[in-house]
Amino acid sequence: MATEEQRQDAISQANPDPTRVVESKKGTVGVGTLSIARHQLTGRTVWTTLITNTNYLPGLLALDYSLKLHKSAYPLVALYTDTFPPEGHAALDARNIPKKRVNYLLPSITKDYSNDPRFYDCWSKLTPFSLVEYERVVQLDSDMLVLRNMDELMELELDPPNMAGKGERVFAASHACVCNPLKKPHYPKDWWVLPLFAGFVGYDADGKDRIPENCAFTTQHSDPDTAQKEGAPPTAGLGMPNGGLQVVNPSSEVYSLILDKLANDTAINYDFADQSLLSDLFYGRWVALPYIYNALKTLRWEGVHAAIWRDSEVKNAHILLSPKPWDERPGEESDETHKWWWRANLARKEDERARGIDDAF
Repeated sequence: MATEEQRQDAISQANPDPTRVVESKKGTVGVGTLSIARHQLTGRTVWTTLITNTNYLPGLLALDYSLKLHKSAYPLVALYTDTFPPEGHAALDARNIPKKRVNYLLPSITKDYSNDPRFYDCWSKLTPFSLVEYERVVQLDSDMLVLRNMDELMELELDPPNMAGKGERVFAASHACVCNPLKKPHYPKDWWVLPLFAGFVGYDADGKDRIPENCAFTTQHSDPDTAQKEGAPPTAGLGMPNGGLQVVNPSSEVYSLILDKLANDTAINYDFADQSLLSDLFYGRWVALPYIYNALKTLRWEGVHAAIWRDSEVKNAHILLSPKPWDERPGEESDETHKWWWRANLARKEDERARGIDDAF
């Protein structure tokens, strides 16, 4: 087990300058979807999102705009790595988006993610656990779009840092969908059934090749009303969180546990990077949020989890996979959620032009 000195050294390497780059507005937050009591804000709570290049910058800018549009009391901090270029910094500065440099995080033995290169960057999404200058961090993927205020996540009850990762509420997230609706052949065998195994238990005769009982969201199909308010238990299905939204109380002890896992040779078995590690390290000891906080666009599709999806209830749409909406033209979107993104993005650009901001992003 790491000593206190080793824990602090790990934090200092991950977060060498633990100075808050921005303060939240102080005030109160009221009861929301999660029925959280009203509390005083401390000014030490933020949203964060990782950015390593300009490919996701349009997404980040739309995410920031959507948080402000829905009157979040908390700022979004861009966590950038050394690969983020000058033109990206200029775009953030022009919009007064606070930013913080973070190290690029990788395990000691790196898994081959050539089939899904996005996962190389995903390890760095574990960095918020090290941001001890804040009491609460909610990490968001840059391909998300906030549709309703979700500030109540900042007051969700989690284990305090002094529990050192030994409690039952270490972090909060929504479940991963393990249905593999795009039938990616490199996905794990417990996510879908190869045609070779047609006829065996779990094979979908309609050709969807899914294993529905392995997905936590399937357990909620019979009670969609509850699915809007509660997540399935953290051990439901394969018991894996989706790393797109993580609610975290930063802690040197918890971050040290994460680094120990990254240093272990077993990290090569983590098919989905950060979310696989968190699932393994804290199995069943995380808070499962309802899908509305990390509404994967694929859940909306017929034959996946349309049984629980309600457009009017979604607070945060996660526009995962390719193509991204900013890779398409408005009016030629390949998914309904891409239309939502374009409506918000066009409004963002119009607002920025009125303020004299008109760059390539």
